[in-house]
Formats: sequence, structure tokens, C-alpha cells
Amino acid sequence: MAAASDTTPKMTLASRLQSWLARRGRVGVIAVPYVWLLLFFLVPFAIVLKIAFSKSRIATPPYQPLLQWAGEKVLQLQLNLGNFMYLVNDSLYWKAYLNSLEVAAVSTLACLLIGYPVAYALARSPLRWRSLLLMMVILPFWTSFLLRVYAWIGLLKEEGVINSVLLALGVIREPLVMLQTDFAIYVGIVYSYLPFMILPLYANLEKMDLTLLEAAADLGCRPFRAFVSITWPLSRPGVIAGSLLVFIPAVGEYVIPELLGAPDSLMIGKVLASEFFRNRDWPVASAVAIALLLVLVLPIVWLQRAQAAEAGSAPR
Repeated sequence: MAAASDTTPKMTLASRLQSWLARRGRVGVIAVPYVWLLLFFLVPFAIVLKIAFSKSRIATPPYQPLLQWAGEKVLQLQLNLGNFMYLVNDSLYWKAYLNSLEVAAVSTLACLLIGYPVAYALARSPLRWRSLLLMMVILPFWTSFLLRVYAWIGLLKEEGVINSVLLALGVIREPLVMLQTDFAIYVGIVYSYLPFMILPLYANLEKMDLTLLEAAADLGCRPFRAFVSITWPLSRPGVIAGSLLVFIPAVGEYVIPELLGAPDSLMIGKVLASEFFRNRDWPVASAVAIALLLVLVLPIVWLQRAQAAEAGSAPR
């Protein structure tokens, strides 16, 4: 009895040590994404936000510091809200925002219309072919993004492959003007971001329980009605995830409009680059970036909360 009572504290101490290490391990694992977020998002965001409230000047750096000494012991904080007011008063900026949102929305819808059938076919394909088909979807990522956009210049220009094939087949009599148009921008964005729509949709559709469709068919439900009533609602999380993955980068896209679009194409990414590198007005450019971030983040946060509320209120 004495030996058993002696070992009880030792076992308790070992179990306490094990639980303490387990808690520390969980904290360490959870802390990794937060440290990543702090280093690569919050710190750059704080720097850009600081510059957005500064005043422009011809110097290096091209903006005034926020904190300045007004006397020997008086430190003043000077916030300049004129940069954000400038975005509202100048129609160039809000027109660029609206045009960027329109281009991103149309491109996202096009990616959804093209990507959903592709993802559905992948999810319903035989298991032996899925890895190969998925590799074909991911294969464009093995090539540089810039090279893929440059390749579309060779395809869309008047002496390019598309016009040459159409002329040879007699479909057209003179080359079509496709390069440096809005059409070229849409083609470039849809081509570049289509895999970001297909992969979340495939991951969602592949996990769907097919017995639900079999039960619907046994009850006399037609395929289209079964798709509308079962497949589409269950795939909605994949649709939302893919749409966000396409819409967010498409709003601030710079490379595709610069290479494929017209010189006067108005998108916020080109305006932002012009303010930074041509005008060297870093405070206004930072204000443009902060406003763009708010335009994107606030709807995303609202959507996530709505999804969480819907998931919490759904019957189990």
C-alpha cells in the first residue's frame, strides 16, 4: 500500500508535465500563422498607413514624418487627411475603383461559369484519371506568370496565332483587333486565375455524398432539379472560396492590364503604380492602397460572419 501511494504523486507529476507540454505545443502551433500575419501583413500595413497620413515632399523619402519636434521637449503628431479627401474629390480614383470592381466581378463570373463544369467533371471522373487531370489544371503554375501573360500577346495580336488561323480558315477577311482592348484584359485574367476557381470547387464537390443524388433519383427527381436542390447548395462554400480567390487579386491586377490592355485602361493597379513610380507621390499612393484594402476586407469580413452565423443556425 505504501509503495502504491508513493508512485501516485510521481504519476500525477508526469501527467501534469505531459499536459503542460501538450498545451505549449498547441500554443506553438497556433502561434505560427499569427506570427506570419504579424510579420507579412500587419507590419507592412502599418508602414503604408503611416505614409498615407503624411505629406508629400521632394526629398528622400518623398514624404514628411508624422512625428516632428515643435520645440525642445514638444513632439507633435501631424496627420494629413487630405490624401484621402483627394481620392474622393478627384474622379480619376473612384472611377478607377469602380472600373476595377466591374472587371473583377465579370472575370469572377466568367471563371465560375467555366470552372464549375470543369470541377464537376473532375470530381465525377474515374479515380485513375483524377491525378492526371488535376495535374493538367495545375500545370500552368509551373510557368512564370509573366511569361504566360506575354504568350497571350503573341496569340491576340493582329499577326498572331488566332488571327492567322481564322484568316486561313476563311472565317474573317481582315485581322481582328483583340490586343490592347478590354477583351484582352478579361481573357488574361480569366486564363490566369481560372485554376483558383477550379481547385476549391473540386475539393468541395469531390467530398459530396453521391447517395443524396441517388436518393433524389429514386424519388423521381430529374437531374437538373437534383443539381439545383442538392449539388448547388452543397457546393456553395466552394463557390464562395473560389470567387474570393479570383475576385480579390483581380481587383488590384496590374500586370495583365499593363501588357494586354489599352494604354488608357483605367484600373486601380495602374493608377497605384503611376502614383508611386511616376509621380512619386507616396502618401497619395498609400491612401489609394489603404482604401482598396478597406473596399476588399470589409465585405469579406461581413461574408465570413454571415457564413458563420448561417452554419451555427443550421440544423444538425
